[in-house]
Amino acid sequence: MFKGQTYAGDSFYEFLRVDHPGLLPDWTRMDWTQVSLLHGTTVLAIVCKEGALMAGDRLATEGHQVGTRDLEKVFRIDESSLMAIAGAAGPAIEMVRMFQLELEHFEKLDGQPLTFEGKANRLSFLLRQNLPAAMQGLVVMPIFAGFDHDKGRGRIYKFDITGGRFREADYYSTGSGGKDARSSLKRIVRHEDLSREEAIRAAIEALLDAADEDRATGGIDVARGIFPTVKLATRSGVEDVKDEELKRIHEAIAAERRAA
Repeated sequence: MFKGQTYAGDSFYEFLRVDHPGLLPDWTRMDWTQVSLLHGTTVLAIVCKEGALMAGDRLATEGHQVGTRDLEKVFRIDESSLMAIAGAAGPAIEMVRMFQLELEHFEKLDGQPLTFEGKANRLSFLLRQNLPAAMQGLVVMPIFAGFDHDKGRGRIYKFDITGGRFREADYYSTGSGGKDARSSLKRIVRHEDLSREEAIRAAIEALLDAADEDRATGGIDVARGIFPTVKLATRSGVEDVKDEELKRIHEAIAAERRAA
């Protein structure tokens, strides 16, 4: 099983690269000019009193067409952290799976979970490995957020395609509607002590504003019952915010906007 024995031993990606390279996804050998790709768009993260909240719209586009209306763009990575993806959907989802395995592999070998900083470093490493594919247009733009048990609070990291990582204090959004979502969050998020309900409301308002300006960002599809994916990472774990709660908050926002 262990053929190479030339790696440090606590990285699952390195284990595959050295001993089983054929199991790694290789996006560099295809002619992507001949292939239509699904692209996921706006995702965001907000620090709140309980930890960190992440949300994403559900639309994926394929050129000028709707690829799917219910793509998941926010993922639970482990008991205290989340990752949201924008960009080429296929490589992004492969990166999520590799990141999950990377953290599980480390914890099994070392007997303890990585620190929050360590997890961000591992995601930065995976992004650097994706750079050749990114140069062909398969760009993956993640946000990493969660509850940092060492700091006792929620934290957010953003990345660039070369693997550079940068800490954001209160909120961040990326994707084609990311700039519009950030403008909305800048207006709403004025402190990091938002309650759970205030953070969910800020996320929905930001996604609605992004969908209003960006054709590649999906709004809330009440007719089909498709709501954004919203997850919250706290000291006690990761919570999926239910559609019923999202629907209630969305109806309140819609009523206020009609009355304004």
